Amino acid sequence: MKIKSSKRNFFQRILGLPVTSEPKDSTCWSYSDGKLILDLKKVPELKNPGGAIRLEGRDLPERILVFFGEDQQYYVFKNRCSHVGHRRLDPVPGTNTVQCCSISKSTYDFDGKKIFGPAPHSVIKYSAVVDGDKLTATIS
Repeated sequence: MKIKSSKRNFFQRILGLPVTSEPKDSTCWSYSDGKLILDLKKVPELKNPGGAIRLEGRDLPERILVFFGEDQQYYVFKNRCSHVGHRRLDPVPGTNTVQCCSISKSTYDFDGKKIFGPAPHSVIKYSAVVDGDKLTATIS
């Protein structure tokens, strides 16, 4: 199977530097009682298919990847590859996949199932519901 990869150089992969950045507006999200709430009006990074943000810190119990797929759906993952080092994930533009930012390029489909690479397990995908301009994901 031919797997498409995110464009980054060897050193970026060795260091595990993700392509996906944190949102420009840090007030676009909140987390409380197991619920992540994202104000989509404040996240221009998610307006176009292939757009993504990573959320970290504050009260989040784990790192999160949110992206807007080519299929016009939002996806929320625990942003942690199941391979050694537990590196971050990035969506791969033009595909229905997310990929580890390391050399291994472990790749997962939009359901979190591993489709390529040495990672031993799938990644965790959270349910996400959009109501108007709010995306709510249950992080459990």
